[in-house]
Amino acid sequence: MTNSPRFIHLRTHTEYSLLEGALRLKKLPDQCKQAEMPAIAVTDTNNMFSALEFSVTLSEAGIQPILGCQVDMTYLTPAPGEKPKVPAPLVLLAQSEGGYENLMKLNSCLYVDKGHQLPQVTLEELKQYSEGLICLSGGPNGPVGMLLQQGQRPAAEELMTRLKSIYPDRLYVELQRHPGEGGQPEAEKTTERGHIEMAYAMDLPLVATNDVYFPKTEMYEAHDALICIAEGAYVDQAEGRRRLTAQHYFKSQQEMVTLFADLPEAIENTVEISKRCAFMAYRRDPILPKFADDEVAELRRIANEGLQGRLAVIPHAVSVEDYQKRLDFELDIIEGMGFPGYFLIVADFIQWAKDHNIPVGPGRGSGAGSLVAYALTVTDLDPLRYSLLFERFLNPERVSMPDFDIDFCMDRREEVIRYVQQKYGRDRVGQIITFGALLSKAAVRDIGRVLQMPYGQVDRLSKLIPVEGVKPMSIADSLKEEPRLREEARNEEVVDRLLTYGQQVEGLLRNASTHAAGVVIGDRPIDELVPLYQDPRSDMPATQFNMKWVEQAGLVKFDFLGLKTLTVIQSAVDLIKGEGRDLHVAADGTQLYEPPEGSVNEINAIPLDDIPTYKLYAAAKTVAVFQVESSGMMDALKRMKPNCIEDIVALVALYRPGPMENIPTYCEVKNGLKKIESVHPLIDHLLAETQGIIVYQEQVMQIAQVMAGYSLGGADLLRRAMGKKIAAEMAKERPKFEKGAMENGVPAKKASEVFDLLEKFANYGFNKSHAAAYAVVSYQTGWLKANHPVEFMGGVMNCDIHLTDKLAVYFEEVKKGLGLPYVPPCVNRSEATFNVINGELVYALGALKNVGVEAMRLITAARREDGGERPFATLFDFARRVDLKKVGKRPLEMLARAGGFDQLDPNRRRVFDSLEPLVGYSAAIHEQKNSNQVSLFGDAGEDLPEPRLSGTPDWLPAERLSEEFKAIGFYLSGHPLDDYMPALKRKGVMTLDEVMEKARRGPFLAKMAGVVAGRQERKSARGNRFAFAQLSDTTGGFEVTLFSEALEKSRDHLETGAKVVLTAEATMESDQLKLLARSVGPIDAAVADAGASSLRVYITEVAAVSTVATVLEEARAAAKNASRGEVLMYLQDPTLPGDVELDLGQYFPINPQIKGAIKSLDGVLDVEEI
Repeated sequence: MTNSPRFIHLRTHTEYSLLEGALRLKKLPDQCKQAEMPAIAVTDTNNMFSALEFSVTLSEAGIQPILGCQVDMTYLTPAPGEKPKVPAPLVLLAQSEGGYENLMKLNSCLYVDKGHQLPQVTLEELKQYSEGLICLSGGPNGPVGMLLQQGQRPAAEELMTRLKSIYPDRLYVELQRHPGEGGQPEAEKTTERGHIEMAYAMDLPLVATNDVYFPKTEMYEAHDALICIAEGAYVDQAEGRRRLTAQHYFKSQQEMVTLFADLPEAIENTVEISKRCAFMAYRRDPILPKFADDEVAELRRIANEGLQGRLAVIPHAVSVEDYQKRLDFELDIIEGMGFPGYFLIVADFIQWAKDHNIPVGPGRGSGAGSLVAYALTVTDLDPLRYSLLFERFLNPERVSMPDFDIDFCMDRREEVIRYVQQKYGRDRVGQIITFGALLSKAAVRDIGRVLQMPYGQVDRLSKLIPVEGVKPMSIADSLKEEPRLREEARNEEVVDRLLTYGQQVEGLLRNASTHAAGVVIGDRPIDELVPLYQDPRSDMPATQFNMKWVEQAGLVKFDFLGLKTLTVIQSAVDLIKGEGRDLHVAADGTQLYEPPEGSVNEINAIPLDDIPTYKLYAAAKTVAVFQVESSGMMDALKRMKPNCIEDIVALVALYRPGPMENIPTYCEVKNGLKKIESVHPLIDHLLAETQGIIVYQEQVMQIAQVMAGYSLGGADLLRRAMGKKIAAEMAKERPKFEKGAMENGVPAKKASEVFDLLEKFANYGFNKSHAAAYAVVSYQTGWLKANHPVEFMGGVMNCDIHLTDKLAVYFEEVKKGLGLPYVPPCVNRSEATFNVINGELVYALGALKNVGVEAMRLITAARREDGGERPFATLFDFARRVDLKKVGKRPLEMLARAGGFDQLDPNRRRVFDSLEPLVGYSAAIHEQKNSNQVSLFGDAGEDLPEPRLSGTPDWLPAERLSEEFKAIGFYLSGHPLDDYMPALKRKGVMTLDEVMEKARRGPFLAKMAGVVAGRQERKSARGNRFAFAQLSDTTGGFEVTLFSEALEKSRDHLETGAKVVLTAEATMESDQLKLLARSVGPIDAAVADAGASSLRVYITEVAAVSTVATVLEEARAAAKNASRGEVLMYLQDPTLPGDVELDLGQYFPINPQIKGAIKSLDGVLDVEEI
């Protein structure tokens, strides 16, 4: 770029103009170099998302970045009652640092506290923040241009005059020419003369821009598809939809010079403007608010006092002197690196959370390795107890900000952030923006939609794209790897078009949202450092720079993470306290441990050597236990038989791809089945706790320290180089390591072998600090389950109260895994959430489908509106006391289906069918109450006649279960297969639990039974139909895949609610049971020849004898050749001394249908098969 430029692009849109710009920022330097442009402006639409990244990227490539923004401006005030007018864009470019700061302020004005309106600024805001900015008038579609298009020349001139007064000597009249096949766009033709005349009349300079949205004209069609994705339009809609032409590409200098040959000054002024805009954004050192006048002294004081407090109550892992030495060592490093303020800020908001009973995790990530953090109560893990390294967290040989990841109770995390806002100022605290990219699968789906391709075809194409890890492969790589995708593209032009467009737009940014955890805190209003964005759904602004660039702008990130497990723990503790007990007291009154003074009901104070807890781990009874609830983890626990917290720490670290292969060795050595292998006597002691295996990153560091003489800081740098496979660093480190090892008496060959070993394990070694912290949280949940199972499961279910699939698993654990007592949904006993009463888990009303917790709180509030607990006596009493119209008919239907009214009326169908008159009755009563038509005695509605209830008989048992399933999402009081189980067992049918247990030993052909819950059919790439069917048996739910042949034979049997027996190939893949059906048939046919048994029928009235006999006689007449069994009847009458046995004296056909029919009869208490 030796020649002086003739033209500079001043209006361009990168991928940060979401679903609009297609210039890729990383490729921009090369485009500038190819075009021989020494400078360029980026003017993304209504944002500065890329400002710092653009400045750094371009300047490092030797290109002058011009910081700008296309800002929408309110130029017309709507009349009263009129809709807001659509704003129009101006282009603003920063001349100086003051201009950049004003541009950031204006960008913040676009979003902050604007609610749901379109981003826009007013003339007043432009005037307030005008210094240091150059303004381009916006071209044909800018505010002046729009007035010209509307024939409002005087208004256009008035607006141009106002802009001139706001930007004296800094306003340029912008002209654009984007000629297409049909000539220049109408807007440009209509406005160009008016713009030129105003410029000459007002003595304003002209400037030519090309509004650039994509790099080359060949991308026009793909870019148009991108615009359609944003607008919800279709590519083939009428041409009037398109506002851009194929000329909106990155034109060369010569093309622009030729295009404006008649107005050379407009071209020359682009260069002039680039010379006037000499400022570029720069990186800043970290900026934090000042916490104390002398932060060093304050940190030392609090840390020393905190350590003394800790040592007064904890068992000492080392001597007090060693604790003090470690504390002083860390404080010296923190002070030397300039981070006391950071530690004080973190300690302050964590202490506030603890003071307000907000659960905080014991630690997370490498921060748990800091004794200072432990002394400040930032963490609750003694790093010396677990041999954790401070240098893994803060390395004096690699200066970077410390980064504490802090877990808070999911439900109360926002309270802590609010405190930080109040302490430092709302304008000094913000969230961090994050961007979602248009990855390959999403690009295929979105472009397929705008090309109006059939959904099934697009879905099939998207599924052909392989996934690598968690991300889909790029379209280009997918075409290389997947022959079916290539074949589709060859065979159909529209598929080829889709994939071509997809490759051009994939990776572009699709949307902006806020980071799940990141919060920044500044020493000044943060919009003085970065521009702000605000999601309309949030009342807290976010930075316009993402996590990487906001830190480089000088703001320090603090992670406020919401961990559901902490909420589970707190919910369980609250339920224990609600039962009138403390955490250290079991349900039977036994004292579980002696809590330290001041630590009653603190989960961090529980002992880590509880035998029942380790028995629970060893038996793998870990459903709902943090980190260890997958079936693979359960298998590992059974093999490991952990008996100390170090085993749980190791398992958390080992159970990942790669290290997982060492689990068998760890278990065999631990349990004495294999000898520990020596690596080298110098370092064997470092590997003793992990059975001779390198498991943790900290072990890699310690080995480098002990064997090769590295400092721990230097060892951390070695670990990082190994983990990231930095070849140049590794080449330097190997001879250094080998030399240091040989100086310690290690032979060269052995030193090289150990280095190779470290290199292998550093790649997937786990952060021990994080593993230890999460192992402790896992242990806390395991301890609660072992010692307070009812309350623990209640807490677990409260945190997933709206997730039916999870509730089904947890309730199965309550009923069968733990055998705990429970109370089904009941308007007189249940709360809106899960509760415990007298040791029984009471099912939550709010856990029913389509009800909502708040609606159910109306019921529980009415139950205790007089200050005490007053159960509802009848349905009419319920209707009088609860405003059923507010609750809603749908939630009431779910309550009826689930048996929530059984105490008031056991006939669920009658309640269900009577809801409409009951709601009407309730509405009339509450209308009277609300209108104050109440007597002196307060008997509102007493004079209203009670409505007549439906006289319908109750649902049959199978129907009751079906309705219950609709309300709860799983079978609670029983299962439709209950009556079939004895017959199924005789036929060799296995339960889901039995199949899973056997499948873990290897694939086999299973015979199962189930009730169909749903079915989805699909068509394969070759046009064959297949299906996924969801079923359940008495032990849980499962999914079966049916390919075309099995599906065609079985389709009629797979209707929702059908009971079937199936044979399926059962295999375990990645802890998941996979079932491929070979055949499916009706259950009744399968058990017809299962052989007779006998029935024991319990009745409560003599009249039931004749009705039971009638059913049996009808069955005998209908099934003359069926095998038969004895039927014994037992009359249970409280006036008699015992059960009266009645023998019908004959044998009758017995099968599950007859058993169910007898169960449904009035006066029948129960039916048993014997």
